[in-house]
Parts: sequence; C-alpha cells; structure tokens
Amino acid sequence: MNATPGMPPTATTPALHALLASLIDYAGLFPPAGLDMETAVSNYARYKTGPYAWMLGRFVVPVARLEEFETAWLWAKAPAGWKLSALVAKLEELEAVKAFNAKQNWKVEIDAVELKAGSVADIHEVNGVTAYVEVPSNVDPTHMIAAMAHENLRAKIRTGGLTADAFPQVTAVARFLRACAGAHIPFKATAGLHHPVRCMKPFTYKPDSPKGTMHGFLNVFLAAAMVRRGYANMLVEQVLAEENPRAFQFSDDAVRWRDAQFSSAELTDVRTNFAIAFGSCSFEDPITDLQALGLLP
Repeated sequence: MNATPGMPPTATTPALHALLASLIDYAGLFPPAGLDMETAVSNYARYKTGPYAWMLGRFVVPVARLEEFETAWLWAKAPAGWKLSALVAKLEELEAVKAFNAKQNWKVEIDAVELKAGSVADIHEVNGVTAYVEVPSNVDPTHMIAAMAHENLRAKIRTGGLTADAFPQVTAVARFLRACAGAHIPFKATAGLHHPVRCMKPFTYKPDSPKGTMHGFLNVFLAAAMVRRGYANMLVEQVLAEENPRAFQFSDDAVRWRDAQFSSAELTDVRTNFAIAFGSCSFEDPITDLQALGLLP
C-alpha cells in the first residue's frame, strides 16, 4: 500500500509509524495554548488512551509547577506510567527533580529535564544530569554542542514562537542538525512545529494573530535523517525549505523526498538515537493536519 498526501490510507504505514512514533512531547501548559494544569493533564490522559497514543511522548511541565501537577494528576485519577520532561529554570531546581522521583509509591517519573545554556560553562555545571540543553540558534552552536558530548547531554533547538523572529532560518536549523550529528548527540526541538510541512500559518490561536512561515516537523525530522546519513548541506536546507506536501512520499517500508529514501529500520534508528522528539502545545493540530494530507486515517 502507498500513502501519499491527498490519498487517504487504510492504515498507518510502517515507515510513517517509524518516523512519528512517540514524536510529540505534549506542552499544553505553554503558549500559544497556555492551558491550566487540570486541562492539560486531562488532555494528556485522554491522548494516552486515544487512537494516536503511539505518537505521544512526554508531558512537559516546569519544575516550579510539580506540586500543582501532582494535585491535578491525582484529581484526574490518571493511570500510572507517565513520563515527564521537567523544565529547569535554575540549576538549584535539579534537587526538586530528584525529590520528585524519590517519592515512594509515586507512579510518575521525570526521565528528562530541559534547560537553557548561555555558555559552555553553563553546560559543564550540569555535568552528570541527563538533560536537553537549549542552545541559541542565532549564533553558531557547534562549539557549545561539542562540549555536550563530554557531559553526556543532549541538545535542544527552539524552532518557533509567537512572533516571526522566533523562527530560525533554514540555514540555522541545518547548522544545528550538523553540529549534533558531528558531536554524536541526540536532540529535540520545541515550539512552532504544529504542522507537518513548512507553511504559512497564524502564530497563535487568536483571531487577529499575525501569520508567518512555520517549519514543518516532517521537514525537520527527515532533514535530521539526511544529515545523519551525510547528505550535502544544500539538500538538507532544501528539504527544510520544502513547502509541497506531495514532495514527501510514504510507502509501506520507506519514506522518500526526491531521490532520498529512508527505510523503516533506518528511521527507527534515527528517531531512537538522534532525532528524539519535539515539544508542542497542541497534540491535536499535528494529527489534524496529517489527516488532511491523507497520511493518517
């Protein structure tokens, strides 16, 4: 069976499943959604038992709101087995992460933390902690990312926001991907990846929201696969800039963009060991768009 944009599939292809499995970390607490804790927790509980639970990753929560999360989780009578990614505003909060995980009979685990780094010195300060460190995209992050390889850390790129200047250029995204591949460290992305393919959309859910060009998650994660295989930078930037959904072809056992083809096995390896996930304040927008393209039933 072939699944191409505009052609409704009878089921998700193995290649598409390999590309999208556990891809979306749910960040409903954050803009532009900005939901209250109870609503965000309730949504995540519903998504975990829904038909697209296989695409769902971690629940993203600031460390400063962990107690609020615990109350909402208990109130929702949510099932055990949740994995959280905790946003650390200052290094002292890492102790709160350890205390949270040390609770007896607590059925939720923080197995990832996310924090910003302003310099290589900041990165060394979190030595020994499994973390995604957000690096600036407006300057070359290669030196900073290389330092992470010595600290067993992962990298994070901000791919959008509420204004046009929050979206990095294609060249900056490609540079980040190359730096991660060169340092042999995994990465995640955050913000702005609500849509599968690069397109012009409103930045927020407000009726008067400004519009602009937003990166597509199919673009970014296939670009990661291309970088890892050693494709020329020109082609990596071209796939990041691709705005034609029909340029992405999905068969049972492969995903193709132009002459670049990736098997299900290779995509699984890329997603497991390199291109881990992206954070999104909406889990439903990406699914709705994939359905509109005929890629999900």
